[in-house]
Amino acid sequence: MTEAAIRIDNLRKTYAGGKIALHGVSFDVPRGQIFGLLGPNGAGKSTLINILAGLVNKTGGNAEIWGFDIDEHPRNAKRSIGIVPQEILFDPFFSPRETLEIYAGLYGIPKPERRTMELLRAVHLEDKADAYARTLSGGMKRRLLVAKALVHNPPVLVLDEPTAGVDIELRQQLWAYVRELNERGTTVVLTTHYLEEAQELCDRIAIINHGRLIANEPTPQLLSKAQEKVVEVTLDRDIATAPDSPIFEKAELKGDRVIAITYHKGKVNAGEVLTALNGAGYSVVDVSTREADLEDVFLSLTSDKAAA
Repeated sequence: MTEAAIRIDNLRKTYAGGKIALHGVSFDVPRGQIFGLLGPNGAGKSTLINILAGLVNKTGGNAEIWGFDIDEHPRNAKRSIGIVPQEILFDPFFSPRETLEIYAGLYGIPKPERRTMELLRAVHLEDKADAYARTLSGGMKRRLLVAKALVHNPPVLVLDEPTAGVDIELRQQLWAYVRELNERGTTVVLTTHYLEEAQELCDRIAIINHGRLIANEPTPQLLSKAQEKVVEVTLDRDIATAPDSPIFEKAELKGDRVIAITYHKGKVNAGEVLTALNGAGYSVVDVSTREADLEDVFLSLTSDKAAA
């Protein structure tokens, strides 16, 4: 089980017309983890996923799924992965039960071994088993896509923006099920624009920007890269403008008496920020701090300045 669930080696893709989507990307997805694959729109994430799914041909490099090279053993590679796409795509005239039965048949799963009702129960669609798929709500359709990706019991599940446009309750249900799958041994690859989800769920996160891998670390180590920290102070009197100091990266008024001060934690600490305020004649009556989160790291790594 030491082998990677997915192995990407110098993967390249250039589309007709010269558009380079992937510039020699390399990384491993460890088995048994929830792995985050993040990046801005157009970064190359969907191209990479579509290469794994067999929908896009790579220009160069190699990719393996559960030890199977996608070129040398395409059938085994495809059986080892289930992909939940961003777009909601399935025949609207089939019921959820029929949809899962058809896909199980396409994967050659004998009828006695199919898990149609088990999967529908797992995604809370058992009561809609025989409804036309076109009558399902957006959230129900998304859950049906998850069930469809699992009909062949793949060891790797890729979720491409699975909670886009989904309400909070459904998101929580979906993540509870993803955690359950992961606890049973399924390796999960997640792409999402909800960075708080990635921070909470993922054991490890890779970030792609402009077709290049710019980060690939365990989530706690990636979070430690954020050097900016914010201290919010409440003063004893109203002020019209935010104070300035060489040690402040930024100071913003959040109210008549509240200032949010951003500073570089590698250069100064919160105590020095408060000392600078006191030295400028301000009296502080309350202080709160905010630790850096994944959004801070993501923005610092993918900004135009960072990419230059």
